[in-house]
Amino acid sequence: MTTTEPSKVPNAKWLLWAGFTAILAAGVGFGIRGAIFGTWISVFKFTALEVGLIGGAGFTGFCFAIMIGGVVVDKIGYGKLVVAAFLFHIISAVIALCVPDTMPPQTAFAMLWTSTFIFSMANGTLEAVANPLVATIFPHARAHYLNILHASWPAGMVIGGLAATFFGDKLHWSWQNQLILFLVPTVVYGFMFFRQKFPKSEASERGLSLGEMLKDVGILGAIIIGLFVGLFVKDGLGPLLHGFTGKEFFVSQNWTYLSTAIGVITWVTFSNLSGWACGAWLLFVLLITHALIGAVELGTDSWIQNVTGNILTPKQGTYLFIFTSMIMFGLRFCAQFIEKNLKFSPVGLLLICSIIACIGLNLVSAITTFGGAFGALAVYALGKTFFWPTMLAIASDRFPRTGAVAISIMGGIGMMSAGLIGSAGLGYAKDRFTATSLPQDLQSEYMGKKTSKWLIFEEVTTVDAEKTAAINDKIAANLKDLQAKGDPDAAKNAIAALPDDERRAHETDVTGSRLTLKADSAIPAIMAVIFLCLLIYFKMIGGYKVLHITAEEAAGGVNGPVR
Repeated sequence: MTTTEPSKVPNAKWLLWAGFTAILAAGVGFGIRGAIFGTWISVFKFTALEVGLIGGAGFTGFCFAIMIGGVVVDKIGYGKLVVAAFLFHIISAVIALCVPDTMPPQTAFAMLWTSTFIFSMANGTLEAVANPLVATIFPHARAHYLNILHASWPAGMVIGGLAATFFGDKLHWSWQNQLILFLVPTVVYGFMFFRQKFPKSEASERGLSLGEMLKDVGILGAIIIGLFVGLFVKDGLGPLLHGFTGKEFFVSQNWTYLSTAIGVITWVTFSNLSGWACGAWLLFVLLITHALIGAVELGTDSWIQNVTGNILTPKQGTYLFIFTSMIMFGLRFCAQFIEKNLKFSPVGLLLICSIIACIGLNLVSAITTFGGAFGALAVYALGKTFFWPTMLAIASDRFPRTGAVAISIMGGIGMMSAGLIGSAGLGYAKDRFTATSLPQDLQSEYMGKKTSKWLIFEEVTTVDAEKTAAINDKIAANLKDLQAKGDPDAAKNAIAALPDDERRAHETDVTGSRLTLKADSAIPAIMAVIFLCLLIYFKMIGGYKVLHITAEEAAGGVNGPVR
């Protein structure tokens, strides 16, 4: 059970809120990018997979930055990493401003991918600072304060979503000008971190080497790291280089072989750094589970506006995205209250949340009205709220000798999974379900020439993105006219006013969105099984307890932490 025992670090609360503001900046940028995905599809005629890859870049750069930052943070200090993150944020904004609406789609894809990737590197660098920092200054209440820290993520998404709605819909700002609004909280966190004194982690205080910190990660954890690095090279870096150069090599079988080799080299490197220790099986399971969390929480977040906006209207989709983020923001201040009063361990809390998230996604897939969507998404938001920060708290509680390394690797894997499995996977699922749902008599007119391929799943020809965008533009124009006339059923009648073939094509697009969310619900179902097994395991060993490093272990006299 956690307590609210005061921190021994004099500036603990200031550092907590500085970290809060830093992650807030990331959330603002993420929320705005999610709101303008539809604009990018309309302007550059991207497929759902291409937009998914750009959205995925918002996670993959994070992975490299947080893992590298987690390894070096105790050596070079938190301050230098904050400066690096600040510069990355500025550079990402400059690149985005260099993409005019008239740019060729292939070039625009490469530029937007690069901007998003650098933006995510800034976010990952900041979390390499904030997560271990908060875990260190509040050792008796990690789950509570890490949830507070990460309340800033949905808060930032609320602000970003509202900013996109106001400045985009009301003031008609360009998507470029909307995107750089995240620089406002960026300046604030830079000021708050300036000249602050930072504590050292428990492992760093004990003088543990990097090799000692990595022993719990070991060969098993290195397998997960190598797998995702290889996937990034293949499915993240490959399409980017193909977009820049137009060379087929970067999407060929030879590139797959090269990506596999890089993944193996990564595995060997991390295994060697750990002294070829096997690694802790529990941490291995936690890393796999956090990959699923990244896919279902952040990967889904990057698409939820567009999926719900496709079922309802794009503006309603944005409002619903803001609504779920507000629920998450409020609930993340309540983690300790729930744990204390409902007697849930962190693992028990995650089990309940997984079940609720699975139910929520299925409810969202069936929505037909704006009011019904609020209820369905409230269930989904309740389910996903505590996933990310509570998992970080468990890793920090159970593996103290890993210092900043384990939770940084965990955060990196979660973010990379969000990009390579969650965002891109949902993009492929949307392409596939929409294409297979298109009526036979409409295929000659509405099937496009582009294809969609993801991991081991079969390649499918996608529905023509330009024609889909044109239909959505007609619906938006009809909706605007009907709303001006005071039609109480404007959303429904805007679709009914379409010609029969366009209405049926739009219904197919909606069907694809529903099936995508149903498929997504399988992830929290798998997580629920994992957490149930972990709950049984902890019951068998006497319950969930926080572990600490002893003097003997720090000196190499014992094999692991003690309670």
